[in-house]
Amino acid sequence: MRSLRTRATLATAVAAATAATLLVPGSSGATTAAATAADPHIPEVCADRRPEPADPGAYGMQLDDSFRHPALTPVDEGHEHSFPGRNKEYDTRSYIKNMKVEAAYEGADFTPDPFHTWQNIVDFDGRRYMFQYDRSEGRVYDITDVKKVKVVERMSRDDVDGDETRANGTWAAHDYWGASTIQWNKKLGAYVMVQSFESKRQIQELGDDPAHDKYSNPDGVRKLREKPGLKGFKVFRLDGPRKKDWKLLATVSTDATQKDPLGSDPGTAQQGSGSLDTPYWTGERYMFIATAPDDTYSRTEYPTNLHSAGYQSWDMDDPAHPKLLDTWHLPGQRTGEDAAYRKNPRCGNRTSWMGARMPLFVPRPVEQGGRYAFAAMGGYGLTVLDISDPADMKTVSHLDLPPSVSGTEGDNIDVSQYERTGIVYYSGYPLTEDCYEPYKDVYQIDAKDPKNPRVVGVLPRPTPPPSAGISDFCQRRGSFGPKRTGSYTNPGRHTPGVLGYGFYNAGVQFFDVSDPASPKIDAYFVPKAYGTGTPDYAYGNQTHGVYVEWDRNIAWVLTNHGIYALSSPKVLGRPDLDRPEKPFRTSEF
Repeated sequence: MRSLRTRATLATAVAAATAATLLVPGSSGATTAAATAADPHIPEVCADRRPEPADPGAYGMQLDDSFRHPALTPVDEGHEHSFPGRNKEYDTRSYIKNMKVEAAYEGADFTPDPFHTWQNIVDFDGRRYMFQYDRSEGRVYDITDVKKVKVVERMSRDDVDGDETRANGTWAAHDYWGASTIQWNKKLGAYVMVQSFESKRQIQELGDDPAHDKYSNPDGVRKLREKPGLKGFKVFRLDGPRKKDWKLLATVSTDATQKDPLGSDPGTAQQGSGSLDTPYWTGERYMFIATAPDDTYSRTEYPTNLHSAGYQSWDMDDPAHPKLLDTWHLPGQRTGEDAAYRKNPRCGNRTSWMGARMPLFVPRPVEQGGRYAFAAMGGYGLTVLDISDPADMKTVSHLDLPPSVSGTEGDNIDVSQYERTGIVYYSGYPLTEDCYEPYKDVYQIDAKDPKNPRVVGVLPRPTPPPSAGISDFCQRRGSFGPKRTGSYTNPGRHTPGVLGYGFYNAGVQFFDVSDPASPKIDAYFVPKAYGTGTPDYAYGNQTHGVYVEWDRNIAWVLTNHGIYALSSPKVLGRPDLDRPEKPFRTSEF
């Protein structure tokens, strides 16, 4: 394993080479004039610099059994990219260190979506429930007894071929289960769920190939803009774990062109992105979301995404009547801010996701005296904001991270260690299989002085055990790299010095960061690559989530074939496999 200093030096060198490459125009041809004329918000600020496919001889296994990643690649999620030394088949074995599988649940009931799901915990009448869902596909489990998990609710649109425009026995037309935060609201004496509604990211109107993407397909762009549906969020009171127990309190549009955000018509087209991923809210007064409020928030290179999200703050003092407080974005994100946009070396690459994907990451809630929030904005890097007055969010500092194209460059910031060490952990995640993109480092960023954040290291790269018969996870097939460290909505208080990342084909990896200068991997569980019911198109999207019950010391690992419940006395503490001592109500910090 390389020393921290060596790894940081190597990352700097690779970043410099990559940045230089980004400035070299590609040869894929200029965008048609028709696309420009059809939609003023397609970001053609710079000439077409779409990356060419990587030379197969420029990456792969090295003489020292390490893997050399390509320096620059185009968006290419749908193809294999074999190299000498890669496994011929997906690995159906599993590997484990300092962890124990307490229970495993496989099949359609435990895999609402093989690519990605969201999770939440609620407690009712002495029972603990987990929600697992992604849009129209949702499940509710009774997980009170970890070893005897029961399905208590199934939600689907299978009977209408997944068509969100059609109602069925579970969903109304245009309705679904968006990424949610669930917190206890003292005024109502009940759980309140805030559920994001956004533009769908896997779409038929546009594609990754240049002939079908947003730069060359004005008809697809028009159709996407004309699609009806809510762009914003919904607020529900939960009186039980099942959908029949949800009571709608508010439907809120984030479209800035709407006269009344609480009275919009979801049956018509709305502008902007809607609320992205999980809103940040602790059940008290202030909520922060990632959103593009209208179509002028457009400066992102990603070929199928029309919006570049900033952030909004909302007053949730009355959950049935949310009030917008402030909207913030970086210069360059909106149509017309071309001078600022040109300064980014990704301008014109037709590849990079630019803008927020997740809400602000907040180490301490404003209501508890918190002042700072951290923003992960893809190709725009990291920004520190002062949110002590949520009605006037202010930029404190900004840090550009090394380009890592393609893949998602900045998605997650773990702030669980910030109050203790001043370190935050910033990462993107891979989008392609077979490591056909730069590796997505987890950057250690020292933000003790919020005005001067700086990269001080990266977390160690996971390596396979000797029994795997390979020296690098790139050889195992599938995607390899960090996803996220779970959610701030987990019950209990986060264990100091512990970070658990879903790592795709490297399973779940638990890092010991108690000494930030010497981070190490303390435990892992790498499940089999797929199960009997996994569709072959999802074989490469293996472990994509981890959700920790810190109060019971149980880690739930979410994969493309089911769910695993893991314990680790060494890392998490002694597990409690039965009814929790007290119900989860509000996130702890």
